[in-house]
Amino acid sequence: MRIGLIAMSGIRVCDEELLRMGLTLPGFVERSKVIAALPSLGLLTLAGMTPPEHDVAYLEVADLAQCRAAGPIPDDFDLVGISSYSAQIDEAYKLADLYRAQGTPVVLGGLHVSSLPEEGRQHGDAVVVGEGELSWPRVLADAQHGKLQPLYEPEGAEFDLADAPMPAFELLDIDRYNRLTVQTSRGCPHVCEFCASSILVSKRYKQKPLARVLAEIDRIRSLWKRPFIELADDNTFINRAYWRELLPQLRDRHVRWFTETDISLAADPELLTLMRGAGCAQVLIGLESPTQDALDGIEVRGNWKQKQWPHYREAIRTIQSHGIGVNGCFVVGLDGHGPAIFDQIYDFVRETELQEVQITLLTPFPGTPLYDRLRSAGRILEDGAWRTCTLFDVNFQPQHMSPDELREGFRHLGARLYSEEFTRWRRDRFRQTLRCAARAHPEDH
Repeated sequence: MRIGLIAMSGIRVCDEELLRMGLTLPGFVERSKVIAALPSLGLLTLAGMTPPEHDVAYLEVADLAQCRAAGPIPDDFDLVGISSYSAQIDEAYKLADLYRAQGTPVVLGGLHVSSLPEEGRQHGDAVVVGEGELSWPRVLADAQHGKLQPLYEPEGAEFDLADAPMPAFELLDIDRYNRLTVQTSRGCPHVCEFCASSILVSKRYKQKPLARVLAEIDRIRSLWKRPFIELADDNTFINRAYWRELLPQLRDRHVRWFTETDISLAADPELLTLMRGAGCAQVLIGLESPTQDALDGIEVRGNWKQKQWPHYREAIRTIQSHGIGVNGCFVVGLDGHGPAIFDQIYDFVRETELQEVQITLLTPFPGTPLYDRLRSAGRILEDGAWRTCTLFDVNFQPQHMSPDELREGFRHLGARLYSEEFTRWRRDRFRQTLRCAARAHPEDH
């Protein structure tokens, strides 16, 4: 079979005023470009486990948009697989409908259809729920015999990352990307109610064996002279012993990398030193709020982040003093947030001298406890408006302000945080920190 795997890549924003502003704000634009340019590791992984008798093509939806501008979409596929998040799902469904109309079977996968499989079945010949690796061999066998099932579920099984295939990085035009992704783990012990990530498809935290991670990095190095890698993990450094073994081997490979973790990293200076020596450039940490009260109840079990809040400032200083930038991520519109939150976030960022900052709006993604809670309370403004699940659009009733107040406050906060002046100030401050770190740890620089 000839198989087309299509990634619904790119950033989506419905708020036209915010979109217009974003085009002129350097800090906002740069991270948006990074996210938009990341290839779909999930689809590359499925391509990597596809038997060689099949011919596989990896496409970004932008490629198809160019094709449609010049004529009909490519129709030389025996099977099309489409993976999408909620914000792009309407486009994914339209594309699926086009392929099915011309007689090409379509398989839909990803977090959105895993949460709403019955919706997905209206547009796909088959829907894959959960970890795709568990179902893909059955999908291929059934498609080859013209007997696709409408629904493929894991049936209680969990994919063992020891069996992880090598992603088909060779399908990519490497020059189009500024970084490639490698996954070392799935899941996160901190189950935040708004999180629409791998915790929706993996019930437990699990780690990929060291040898497989290093093999993927070596494969990227064979294709790309100076690679920059983004680890596609929800929370990277849960298993510290694993990383103490991996980091010295990573150091020998001379790659630079970025990942997501939590604030507890600051309590391990030895690990921070190993990370810097192994090429870690920046970590993204979900701080969520600069105020302690707003952190109450954001996790489904426990209040771990609220308990960590007194250590936020010192932890940021500790991590950055090792020459590793912190990209502090804030979720605006939590139930504990009122109109004062916009100044509070700006003041916190300035006080802590965060290298980078990421602000997103509280977003009720389908499948999350947040969605269920807000829907039950009648606080979702337009149920089923998945196009607003962008992290930058308001589709719920905040507790202590109006939707318009949240929308306007977010726009103005973005303008302040990502202005050229403030962006330059933050980066200048971090460069000074880097110079201090280089003097303190010359062997790692």
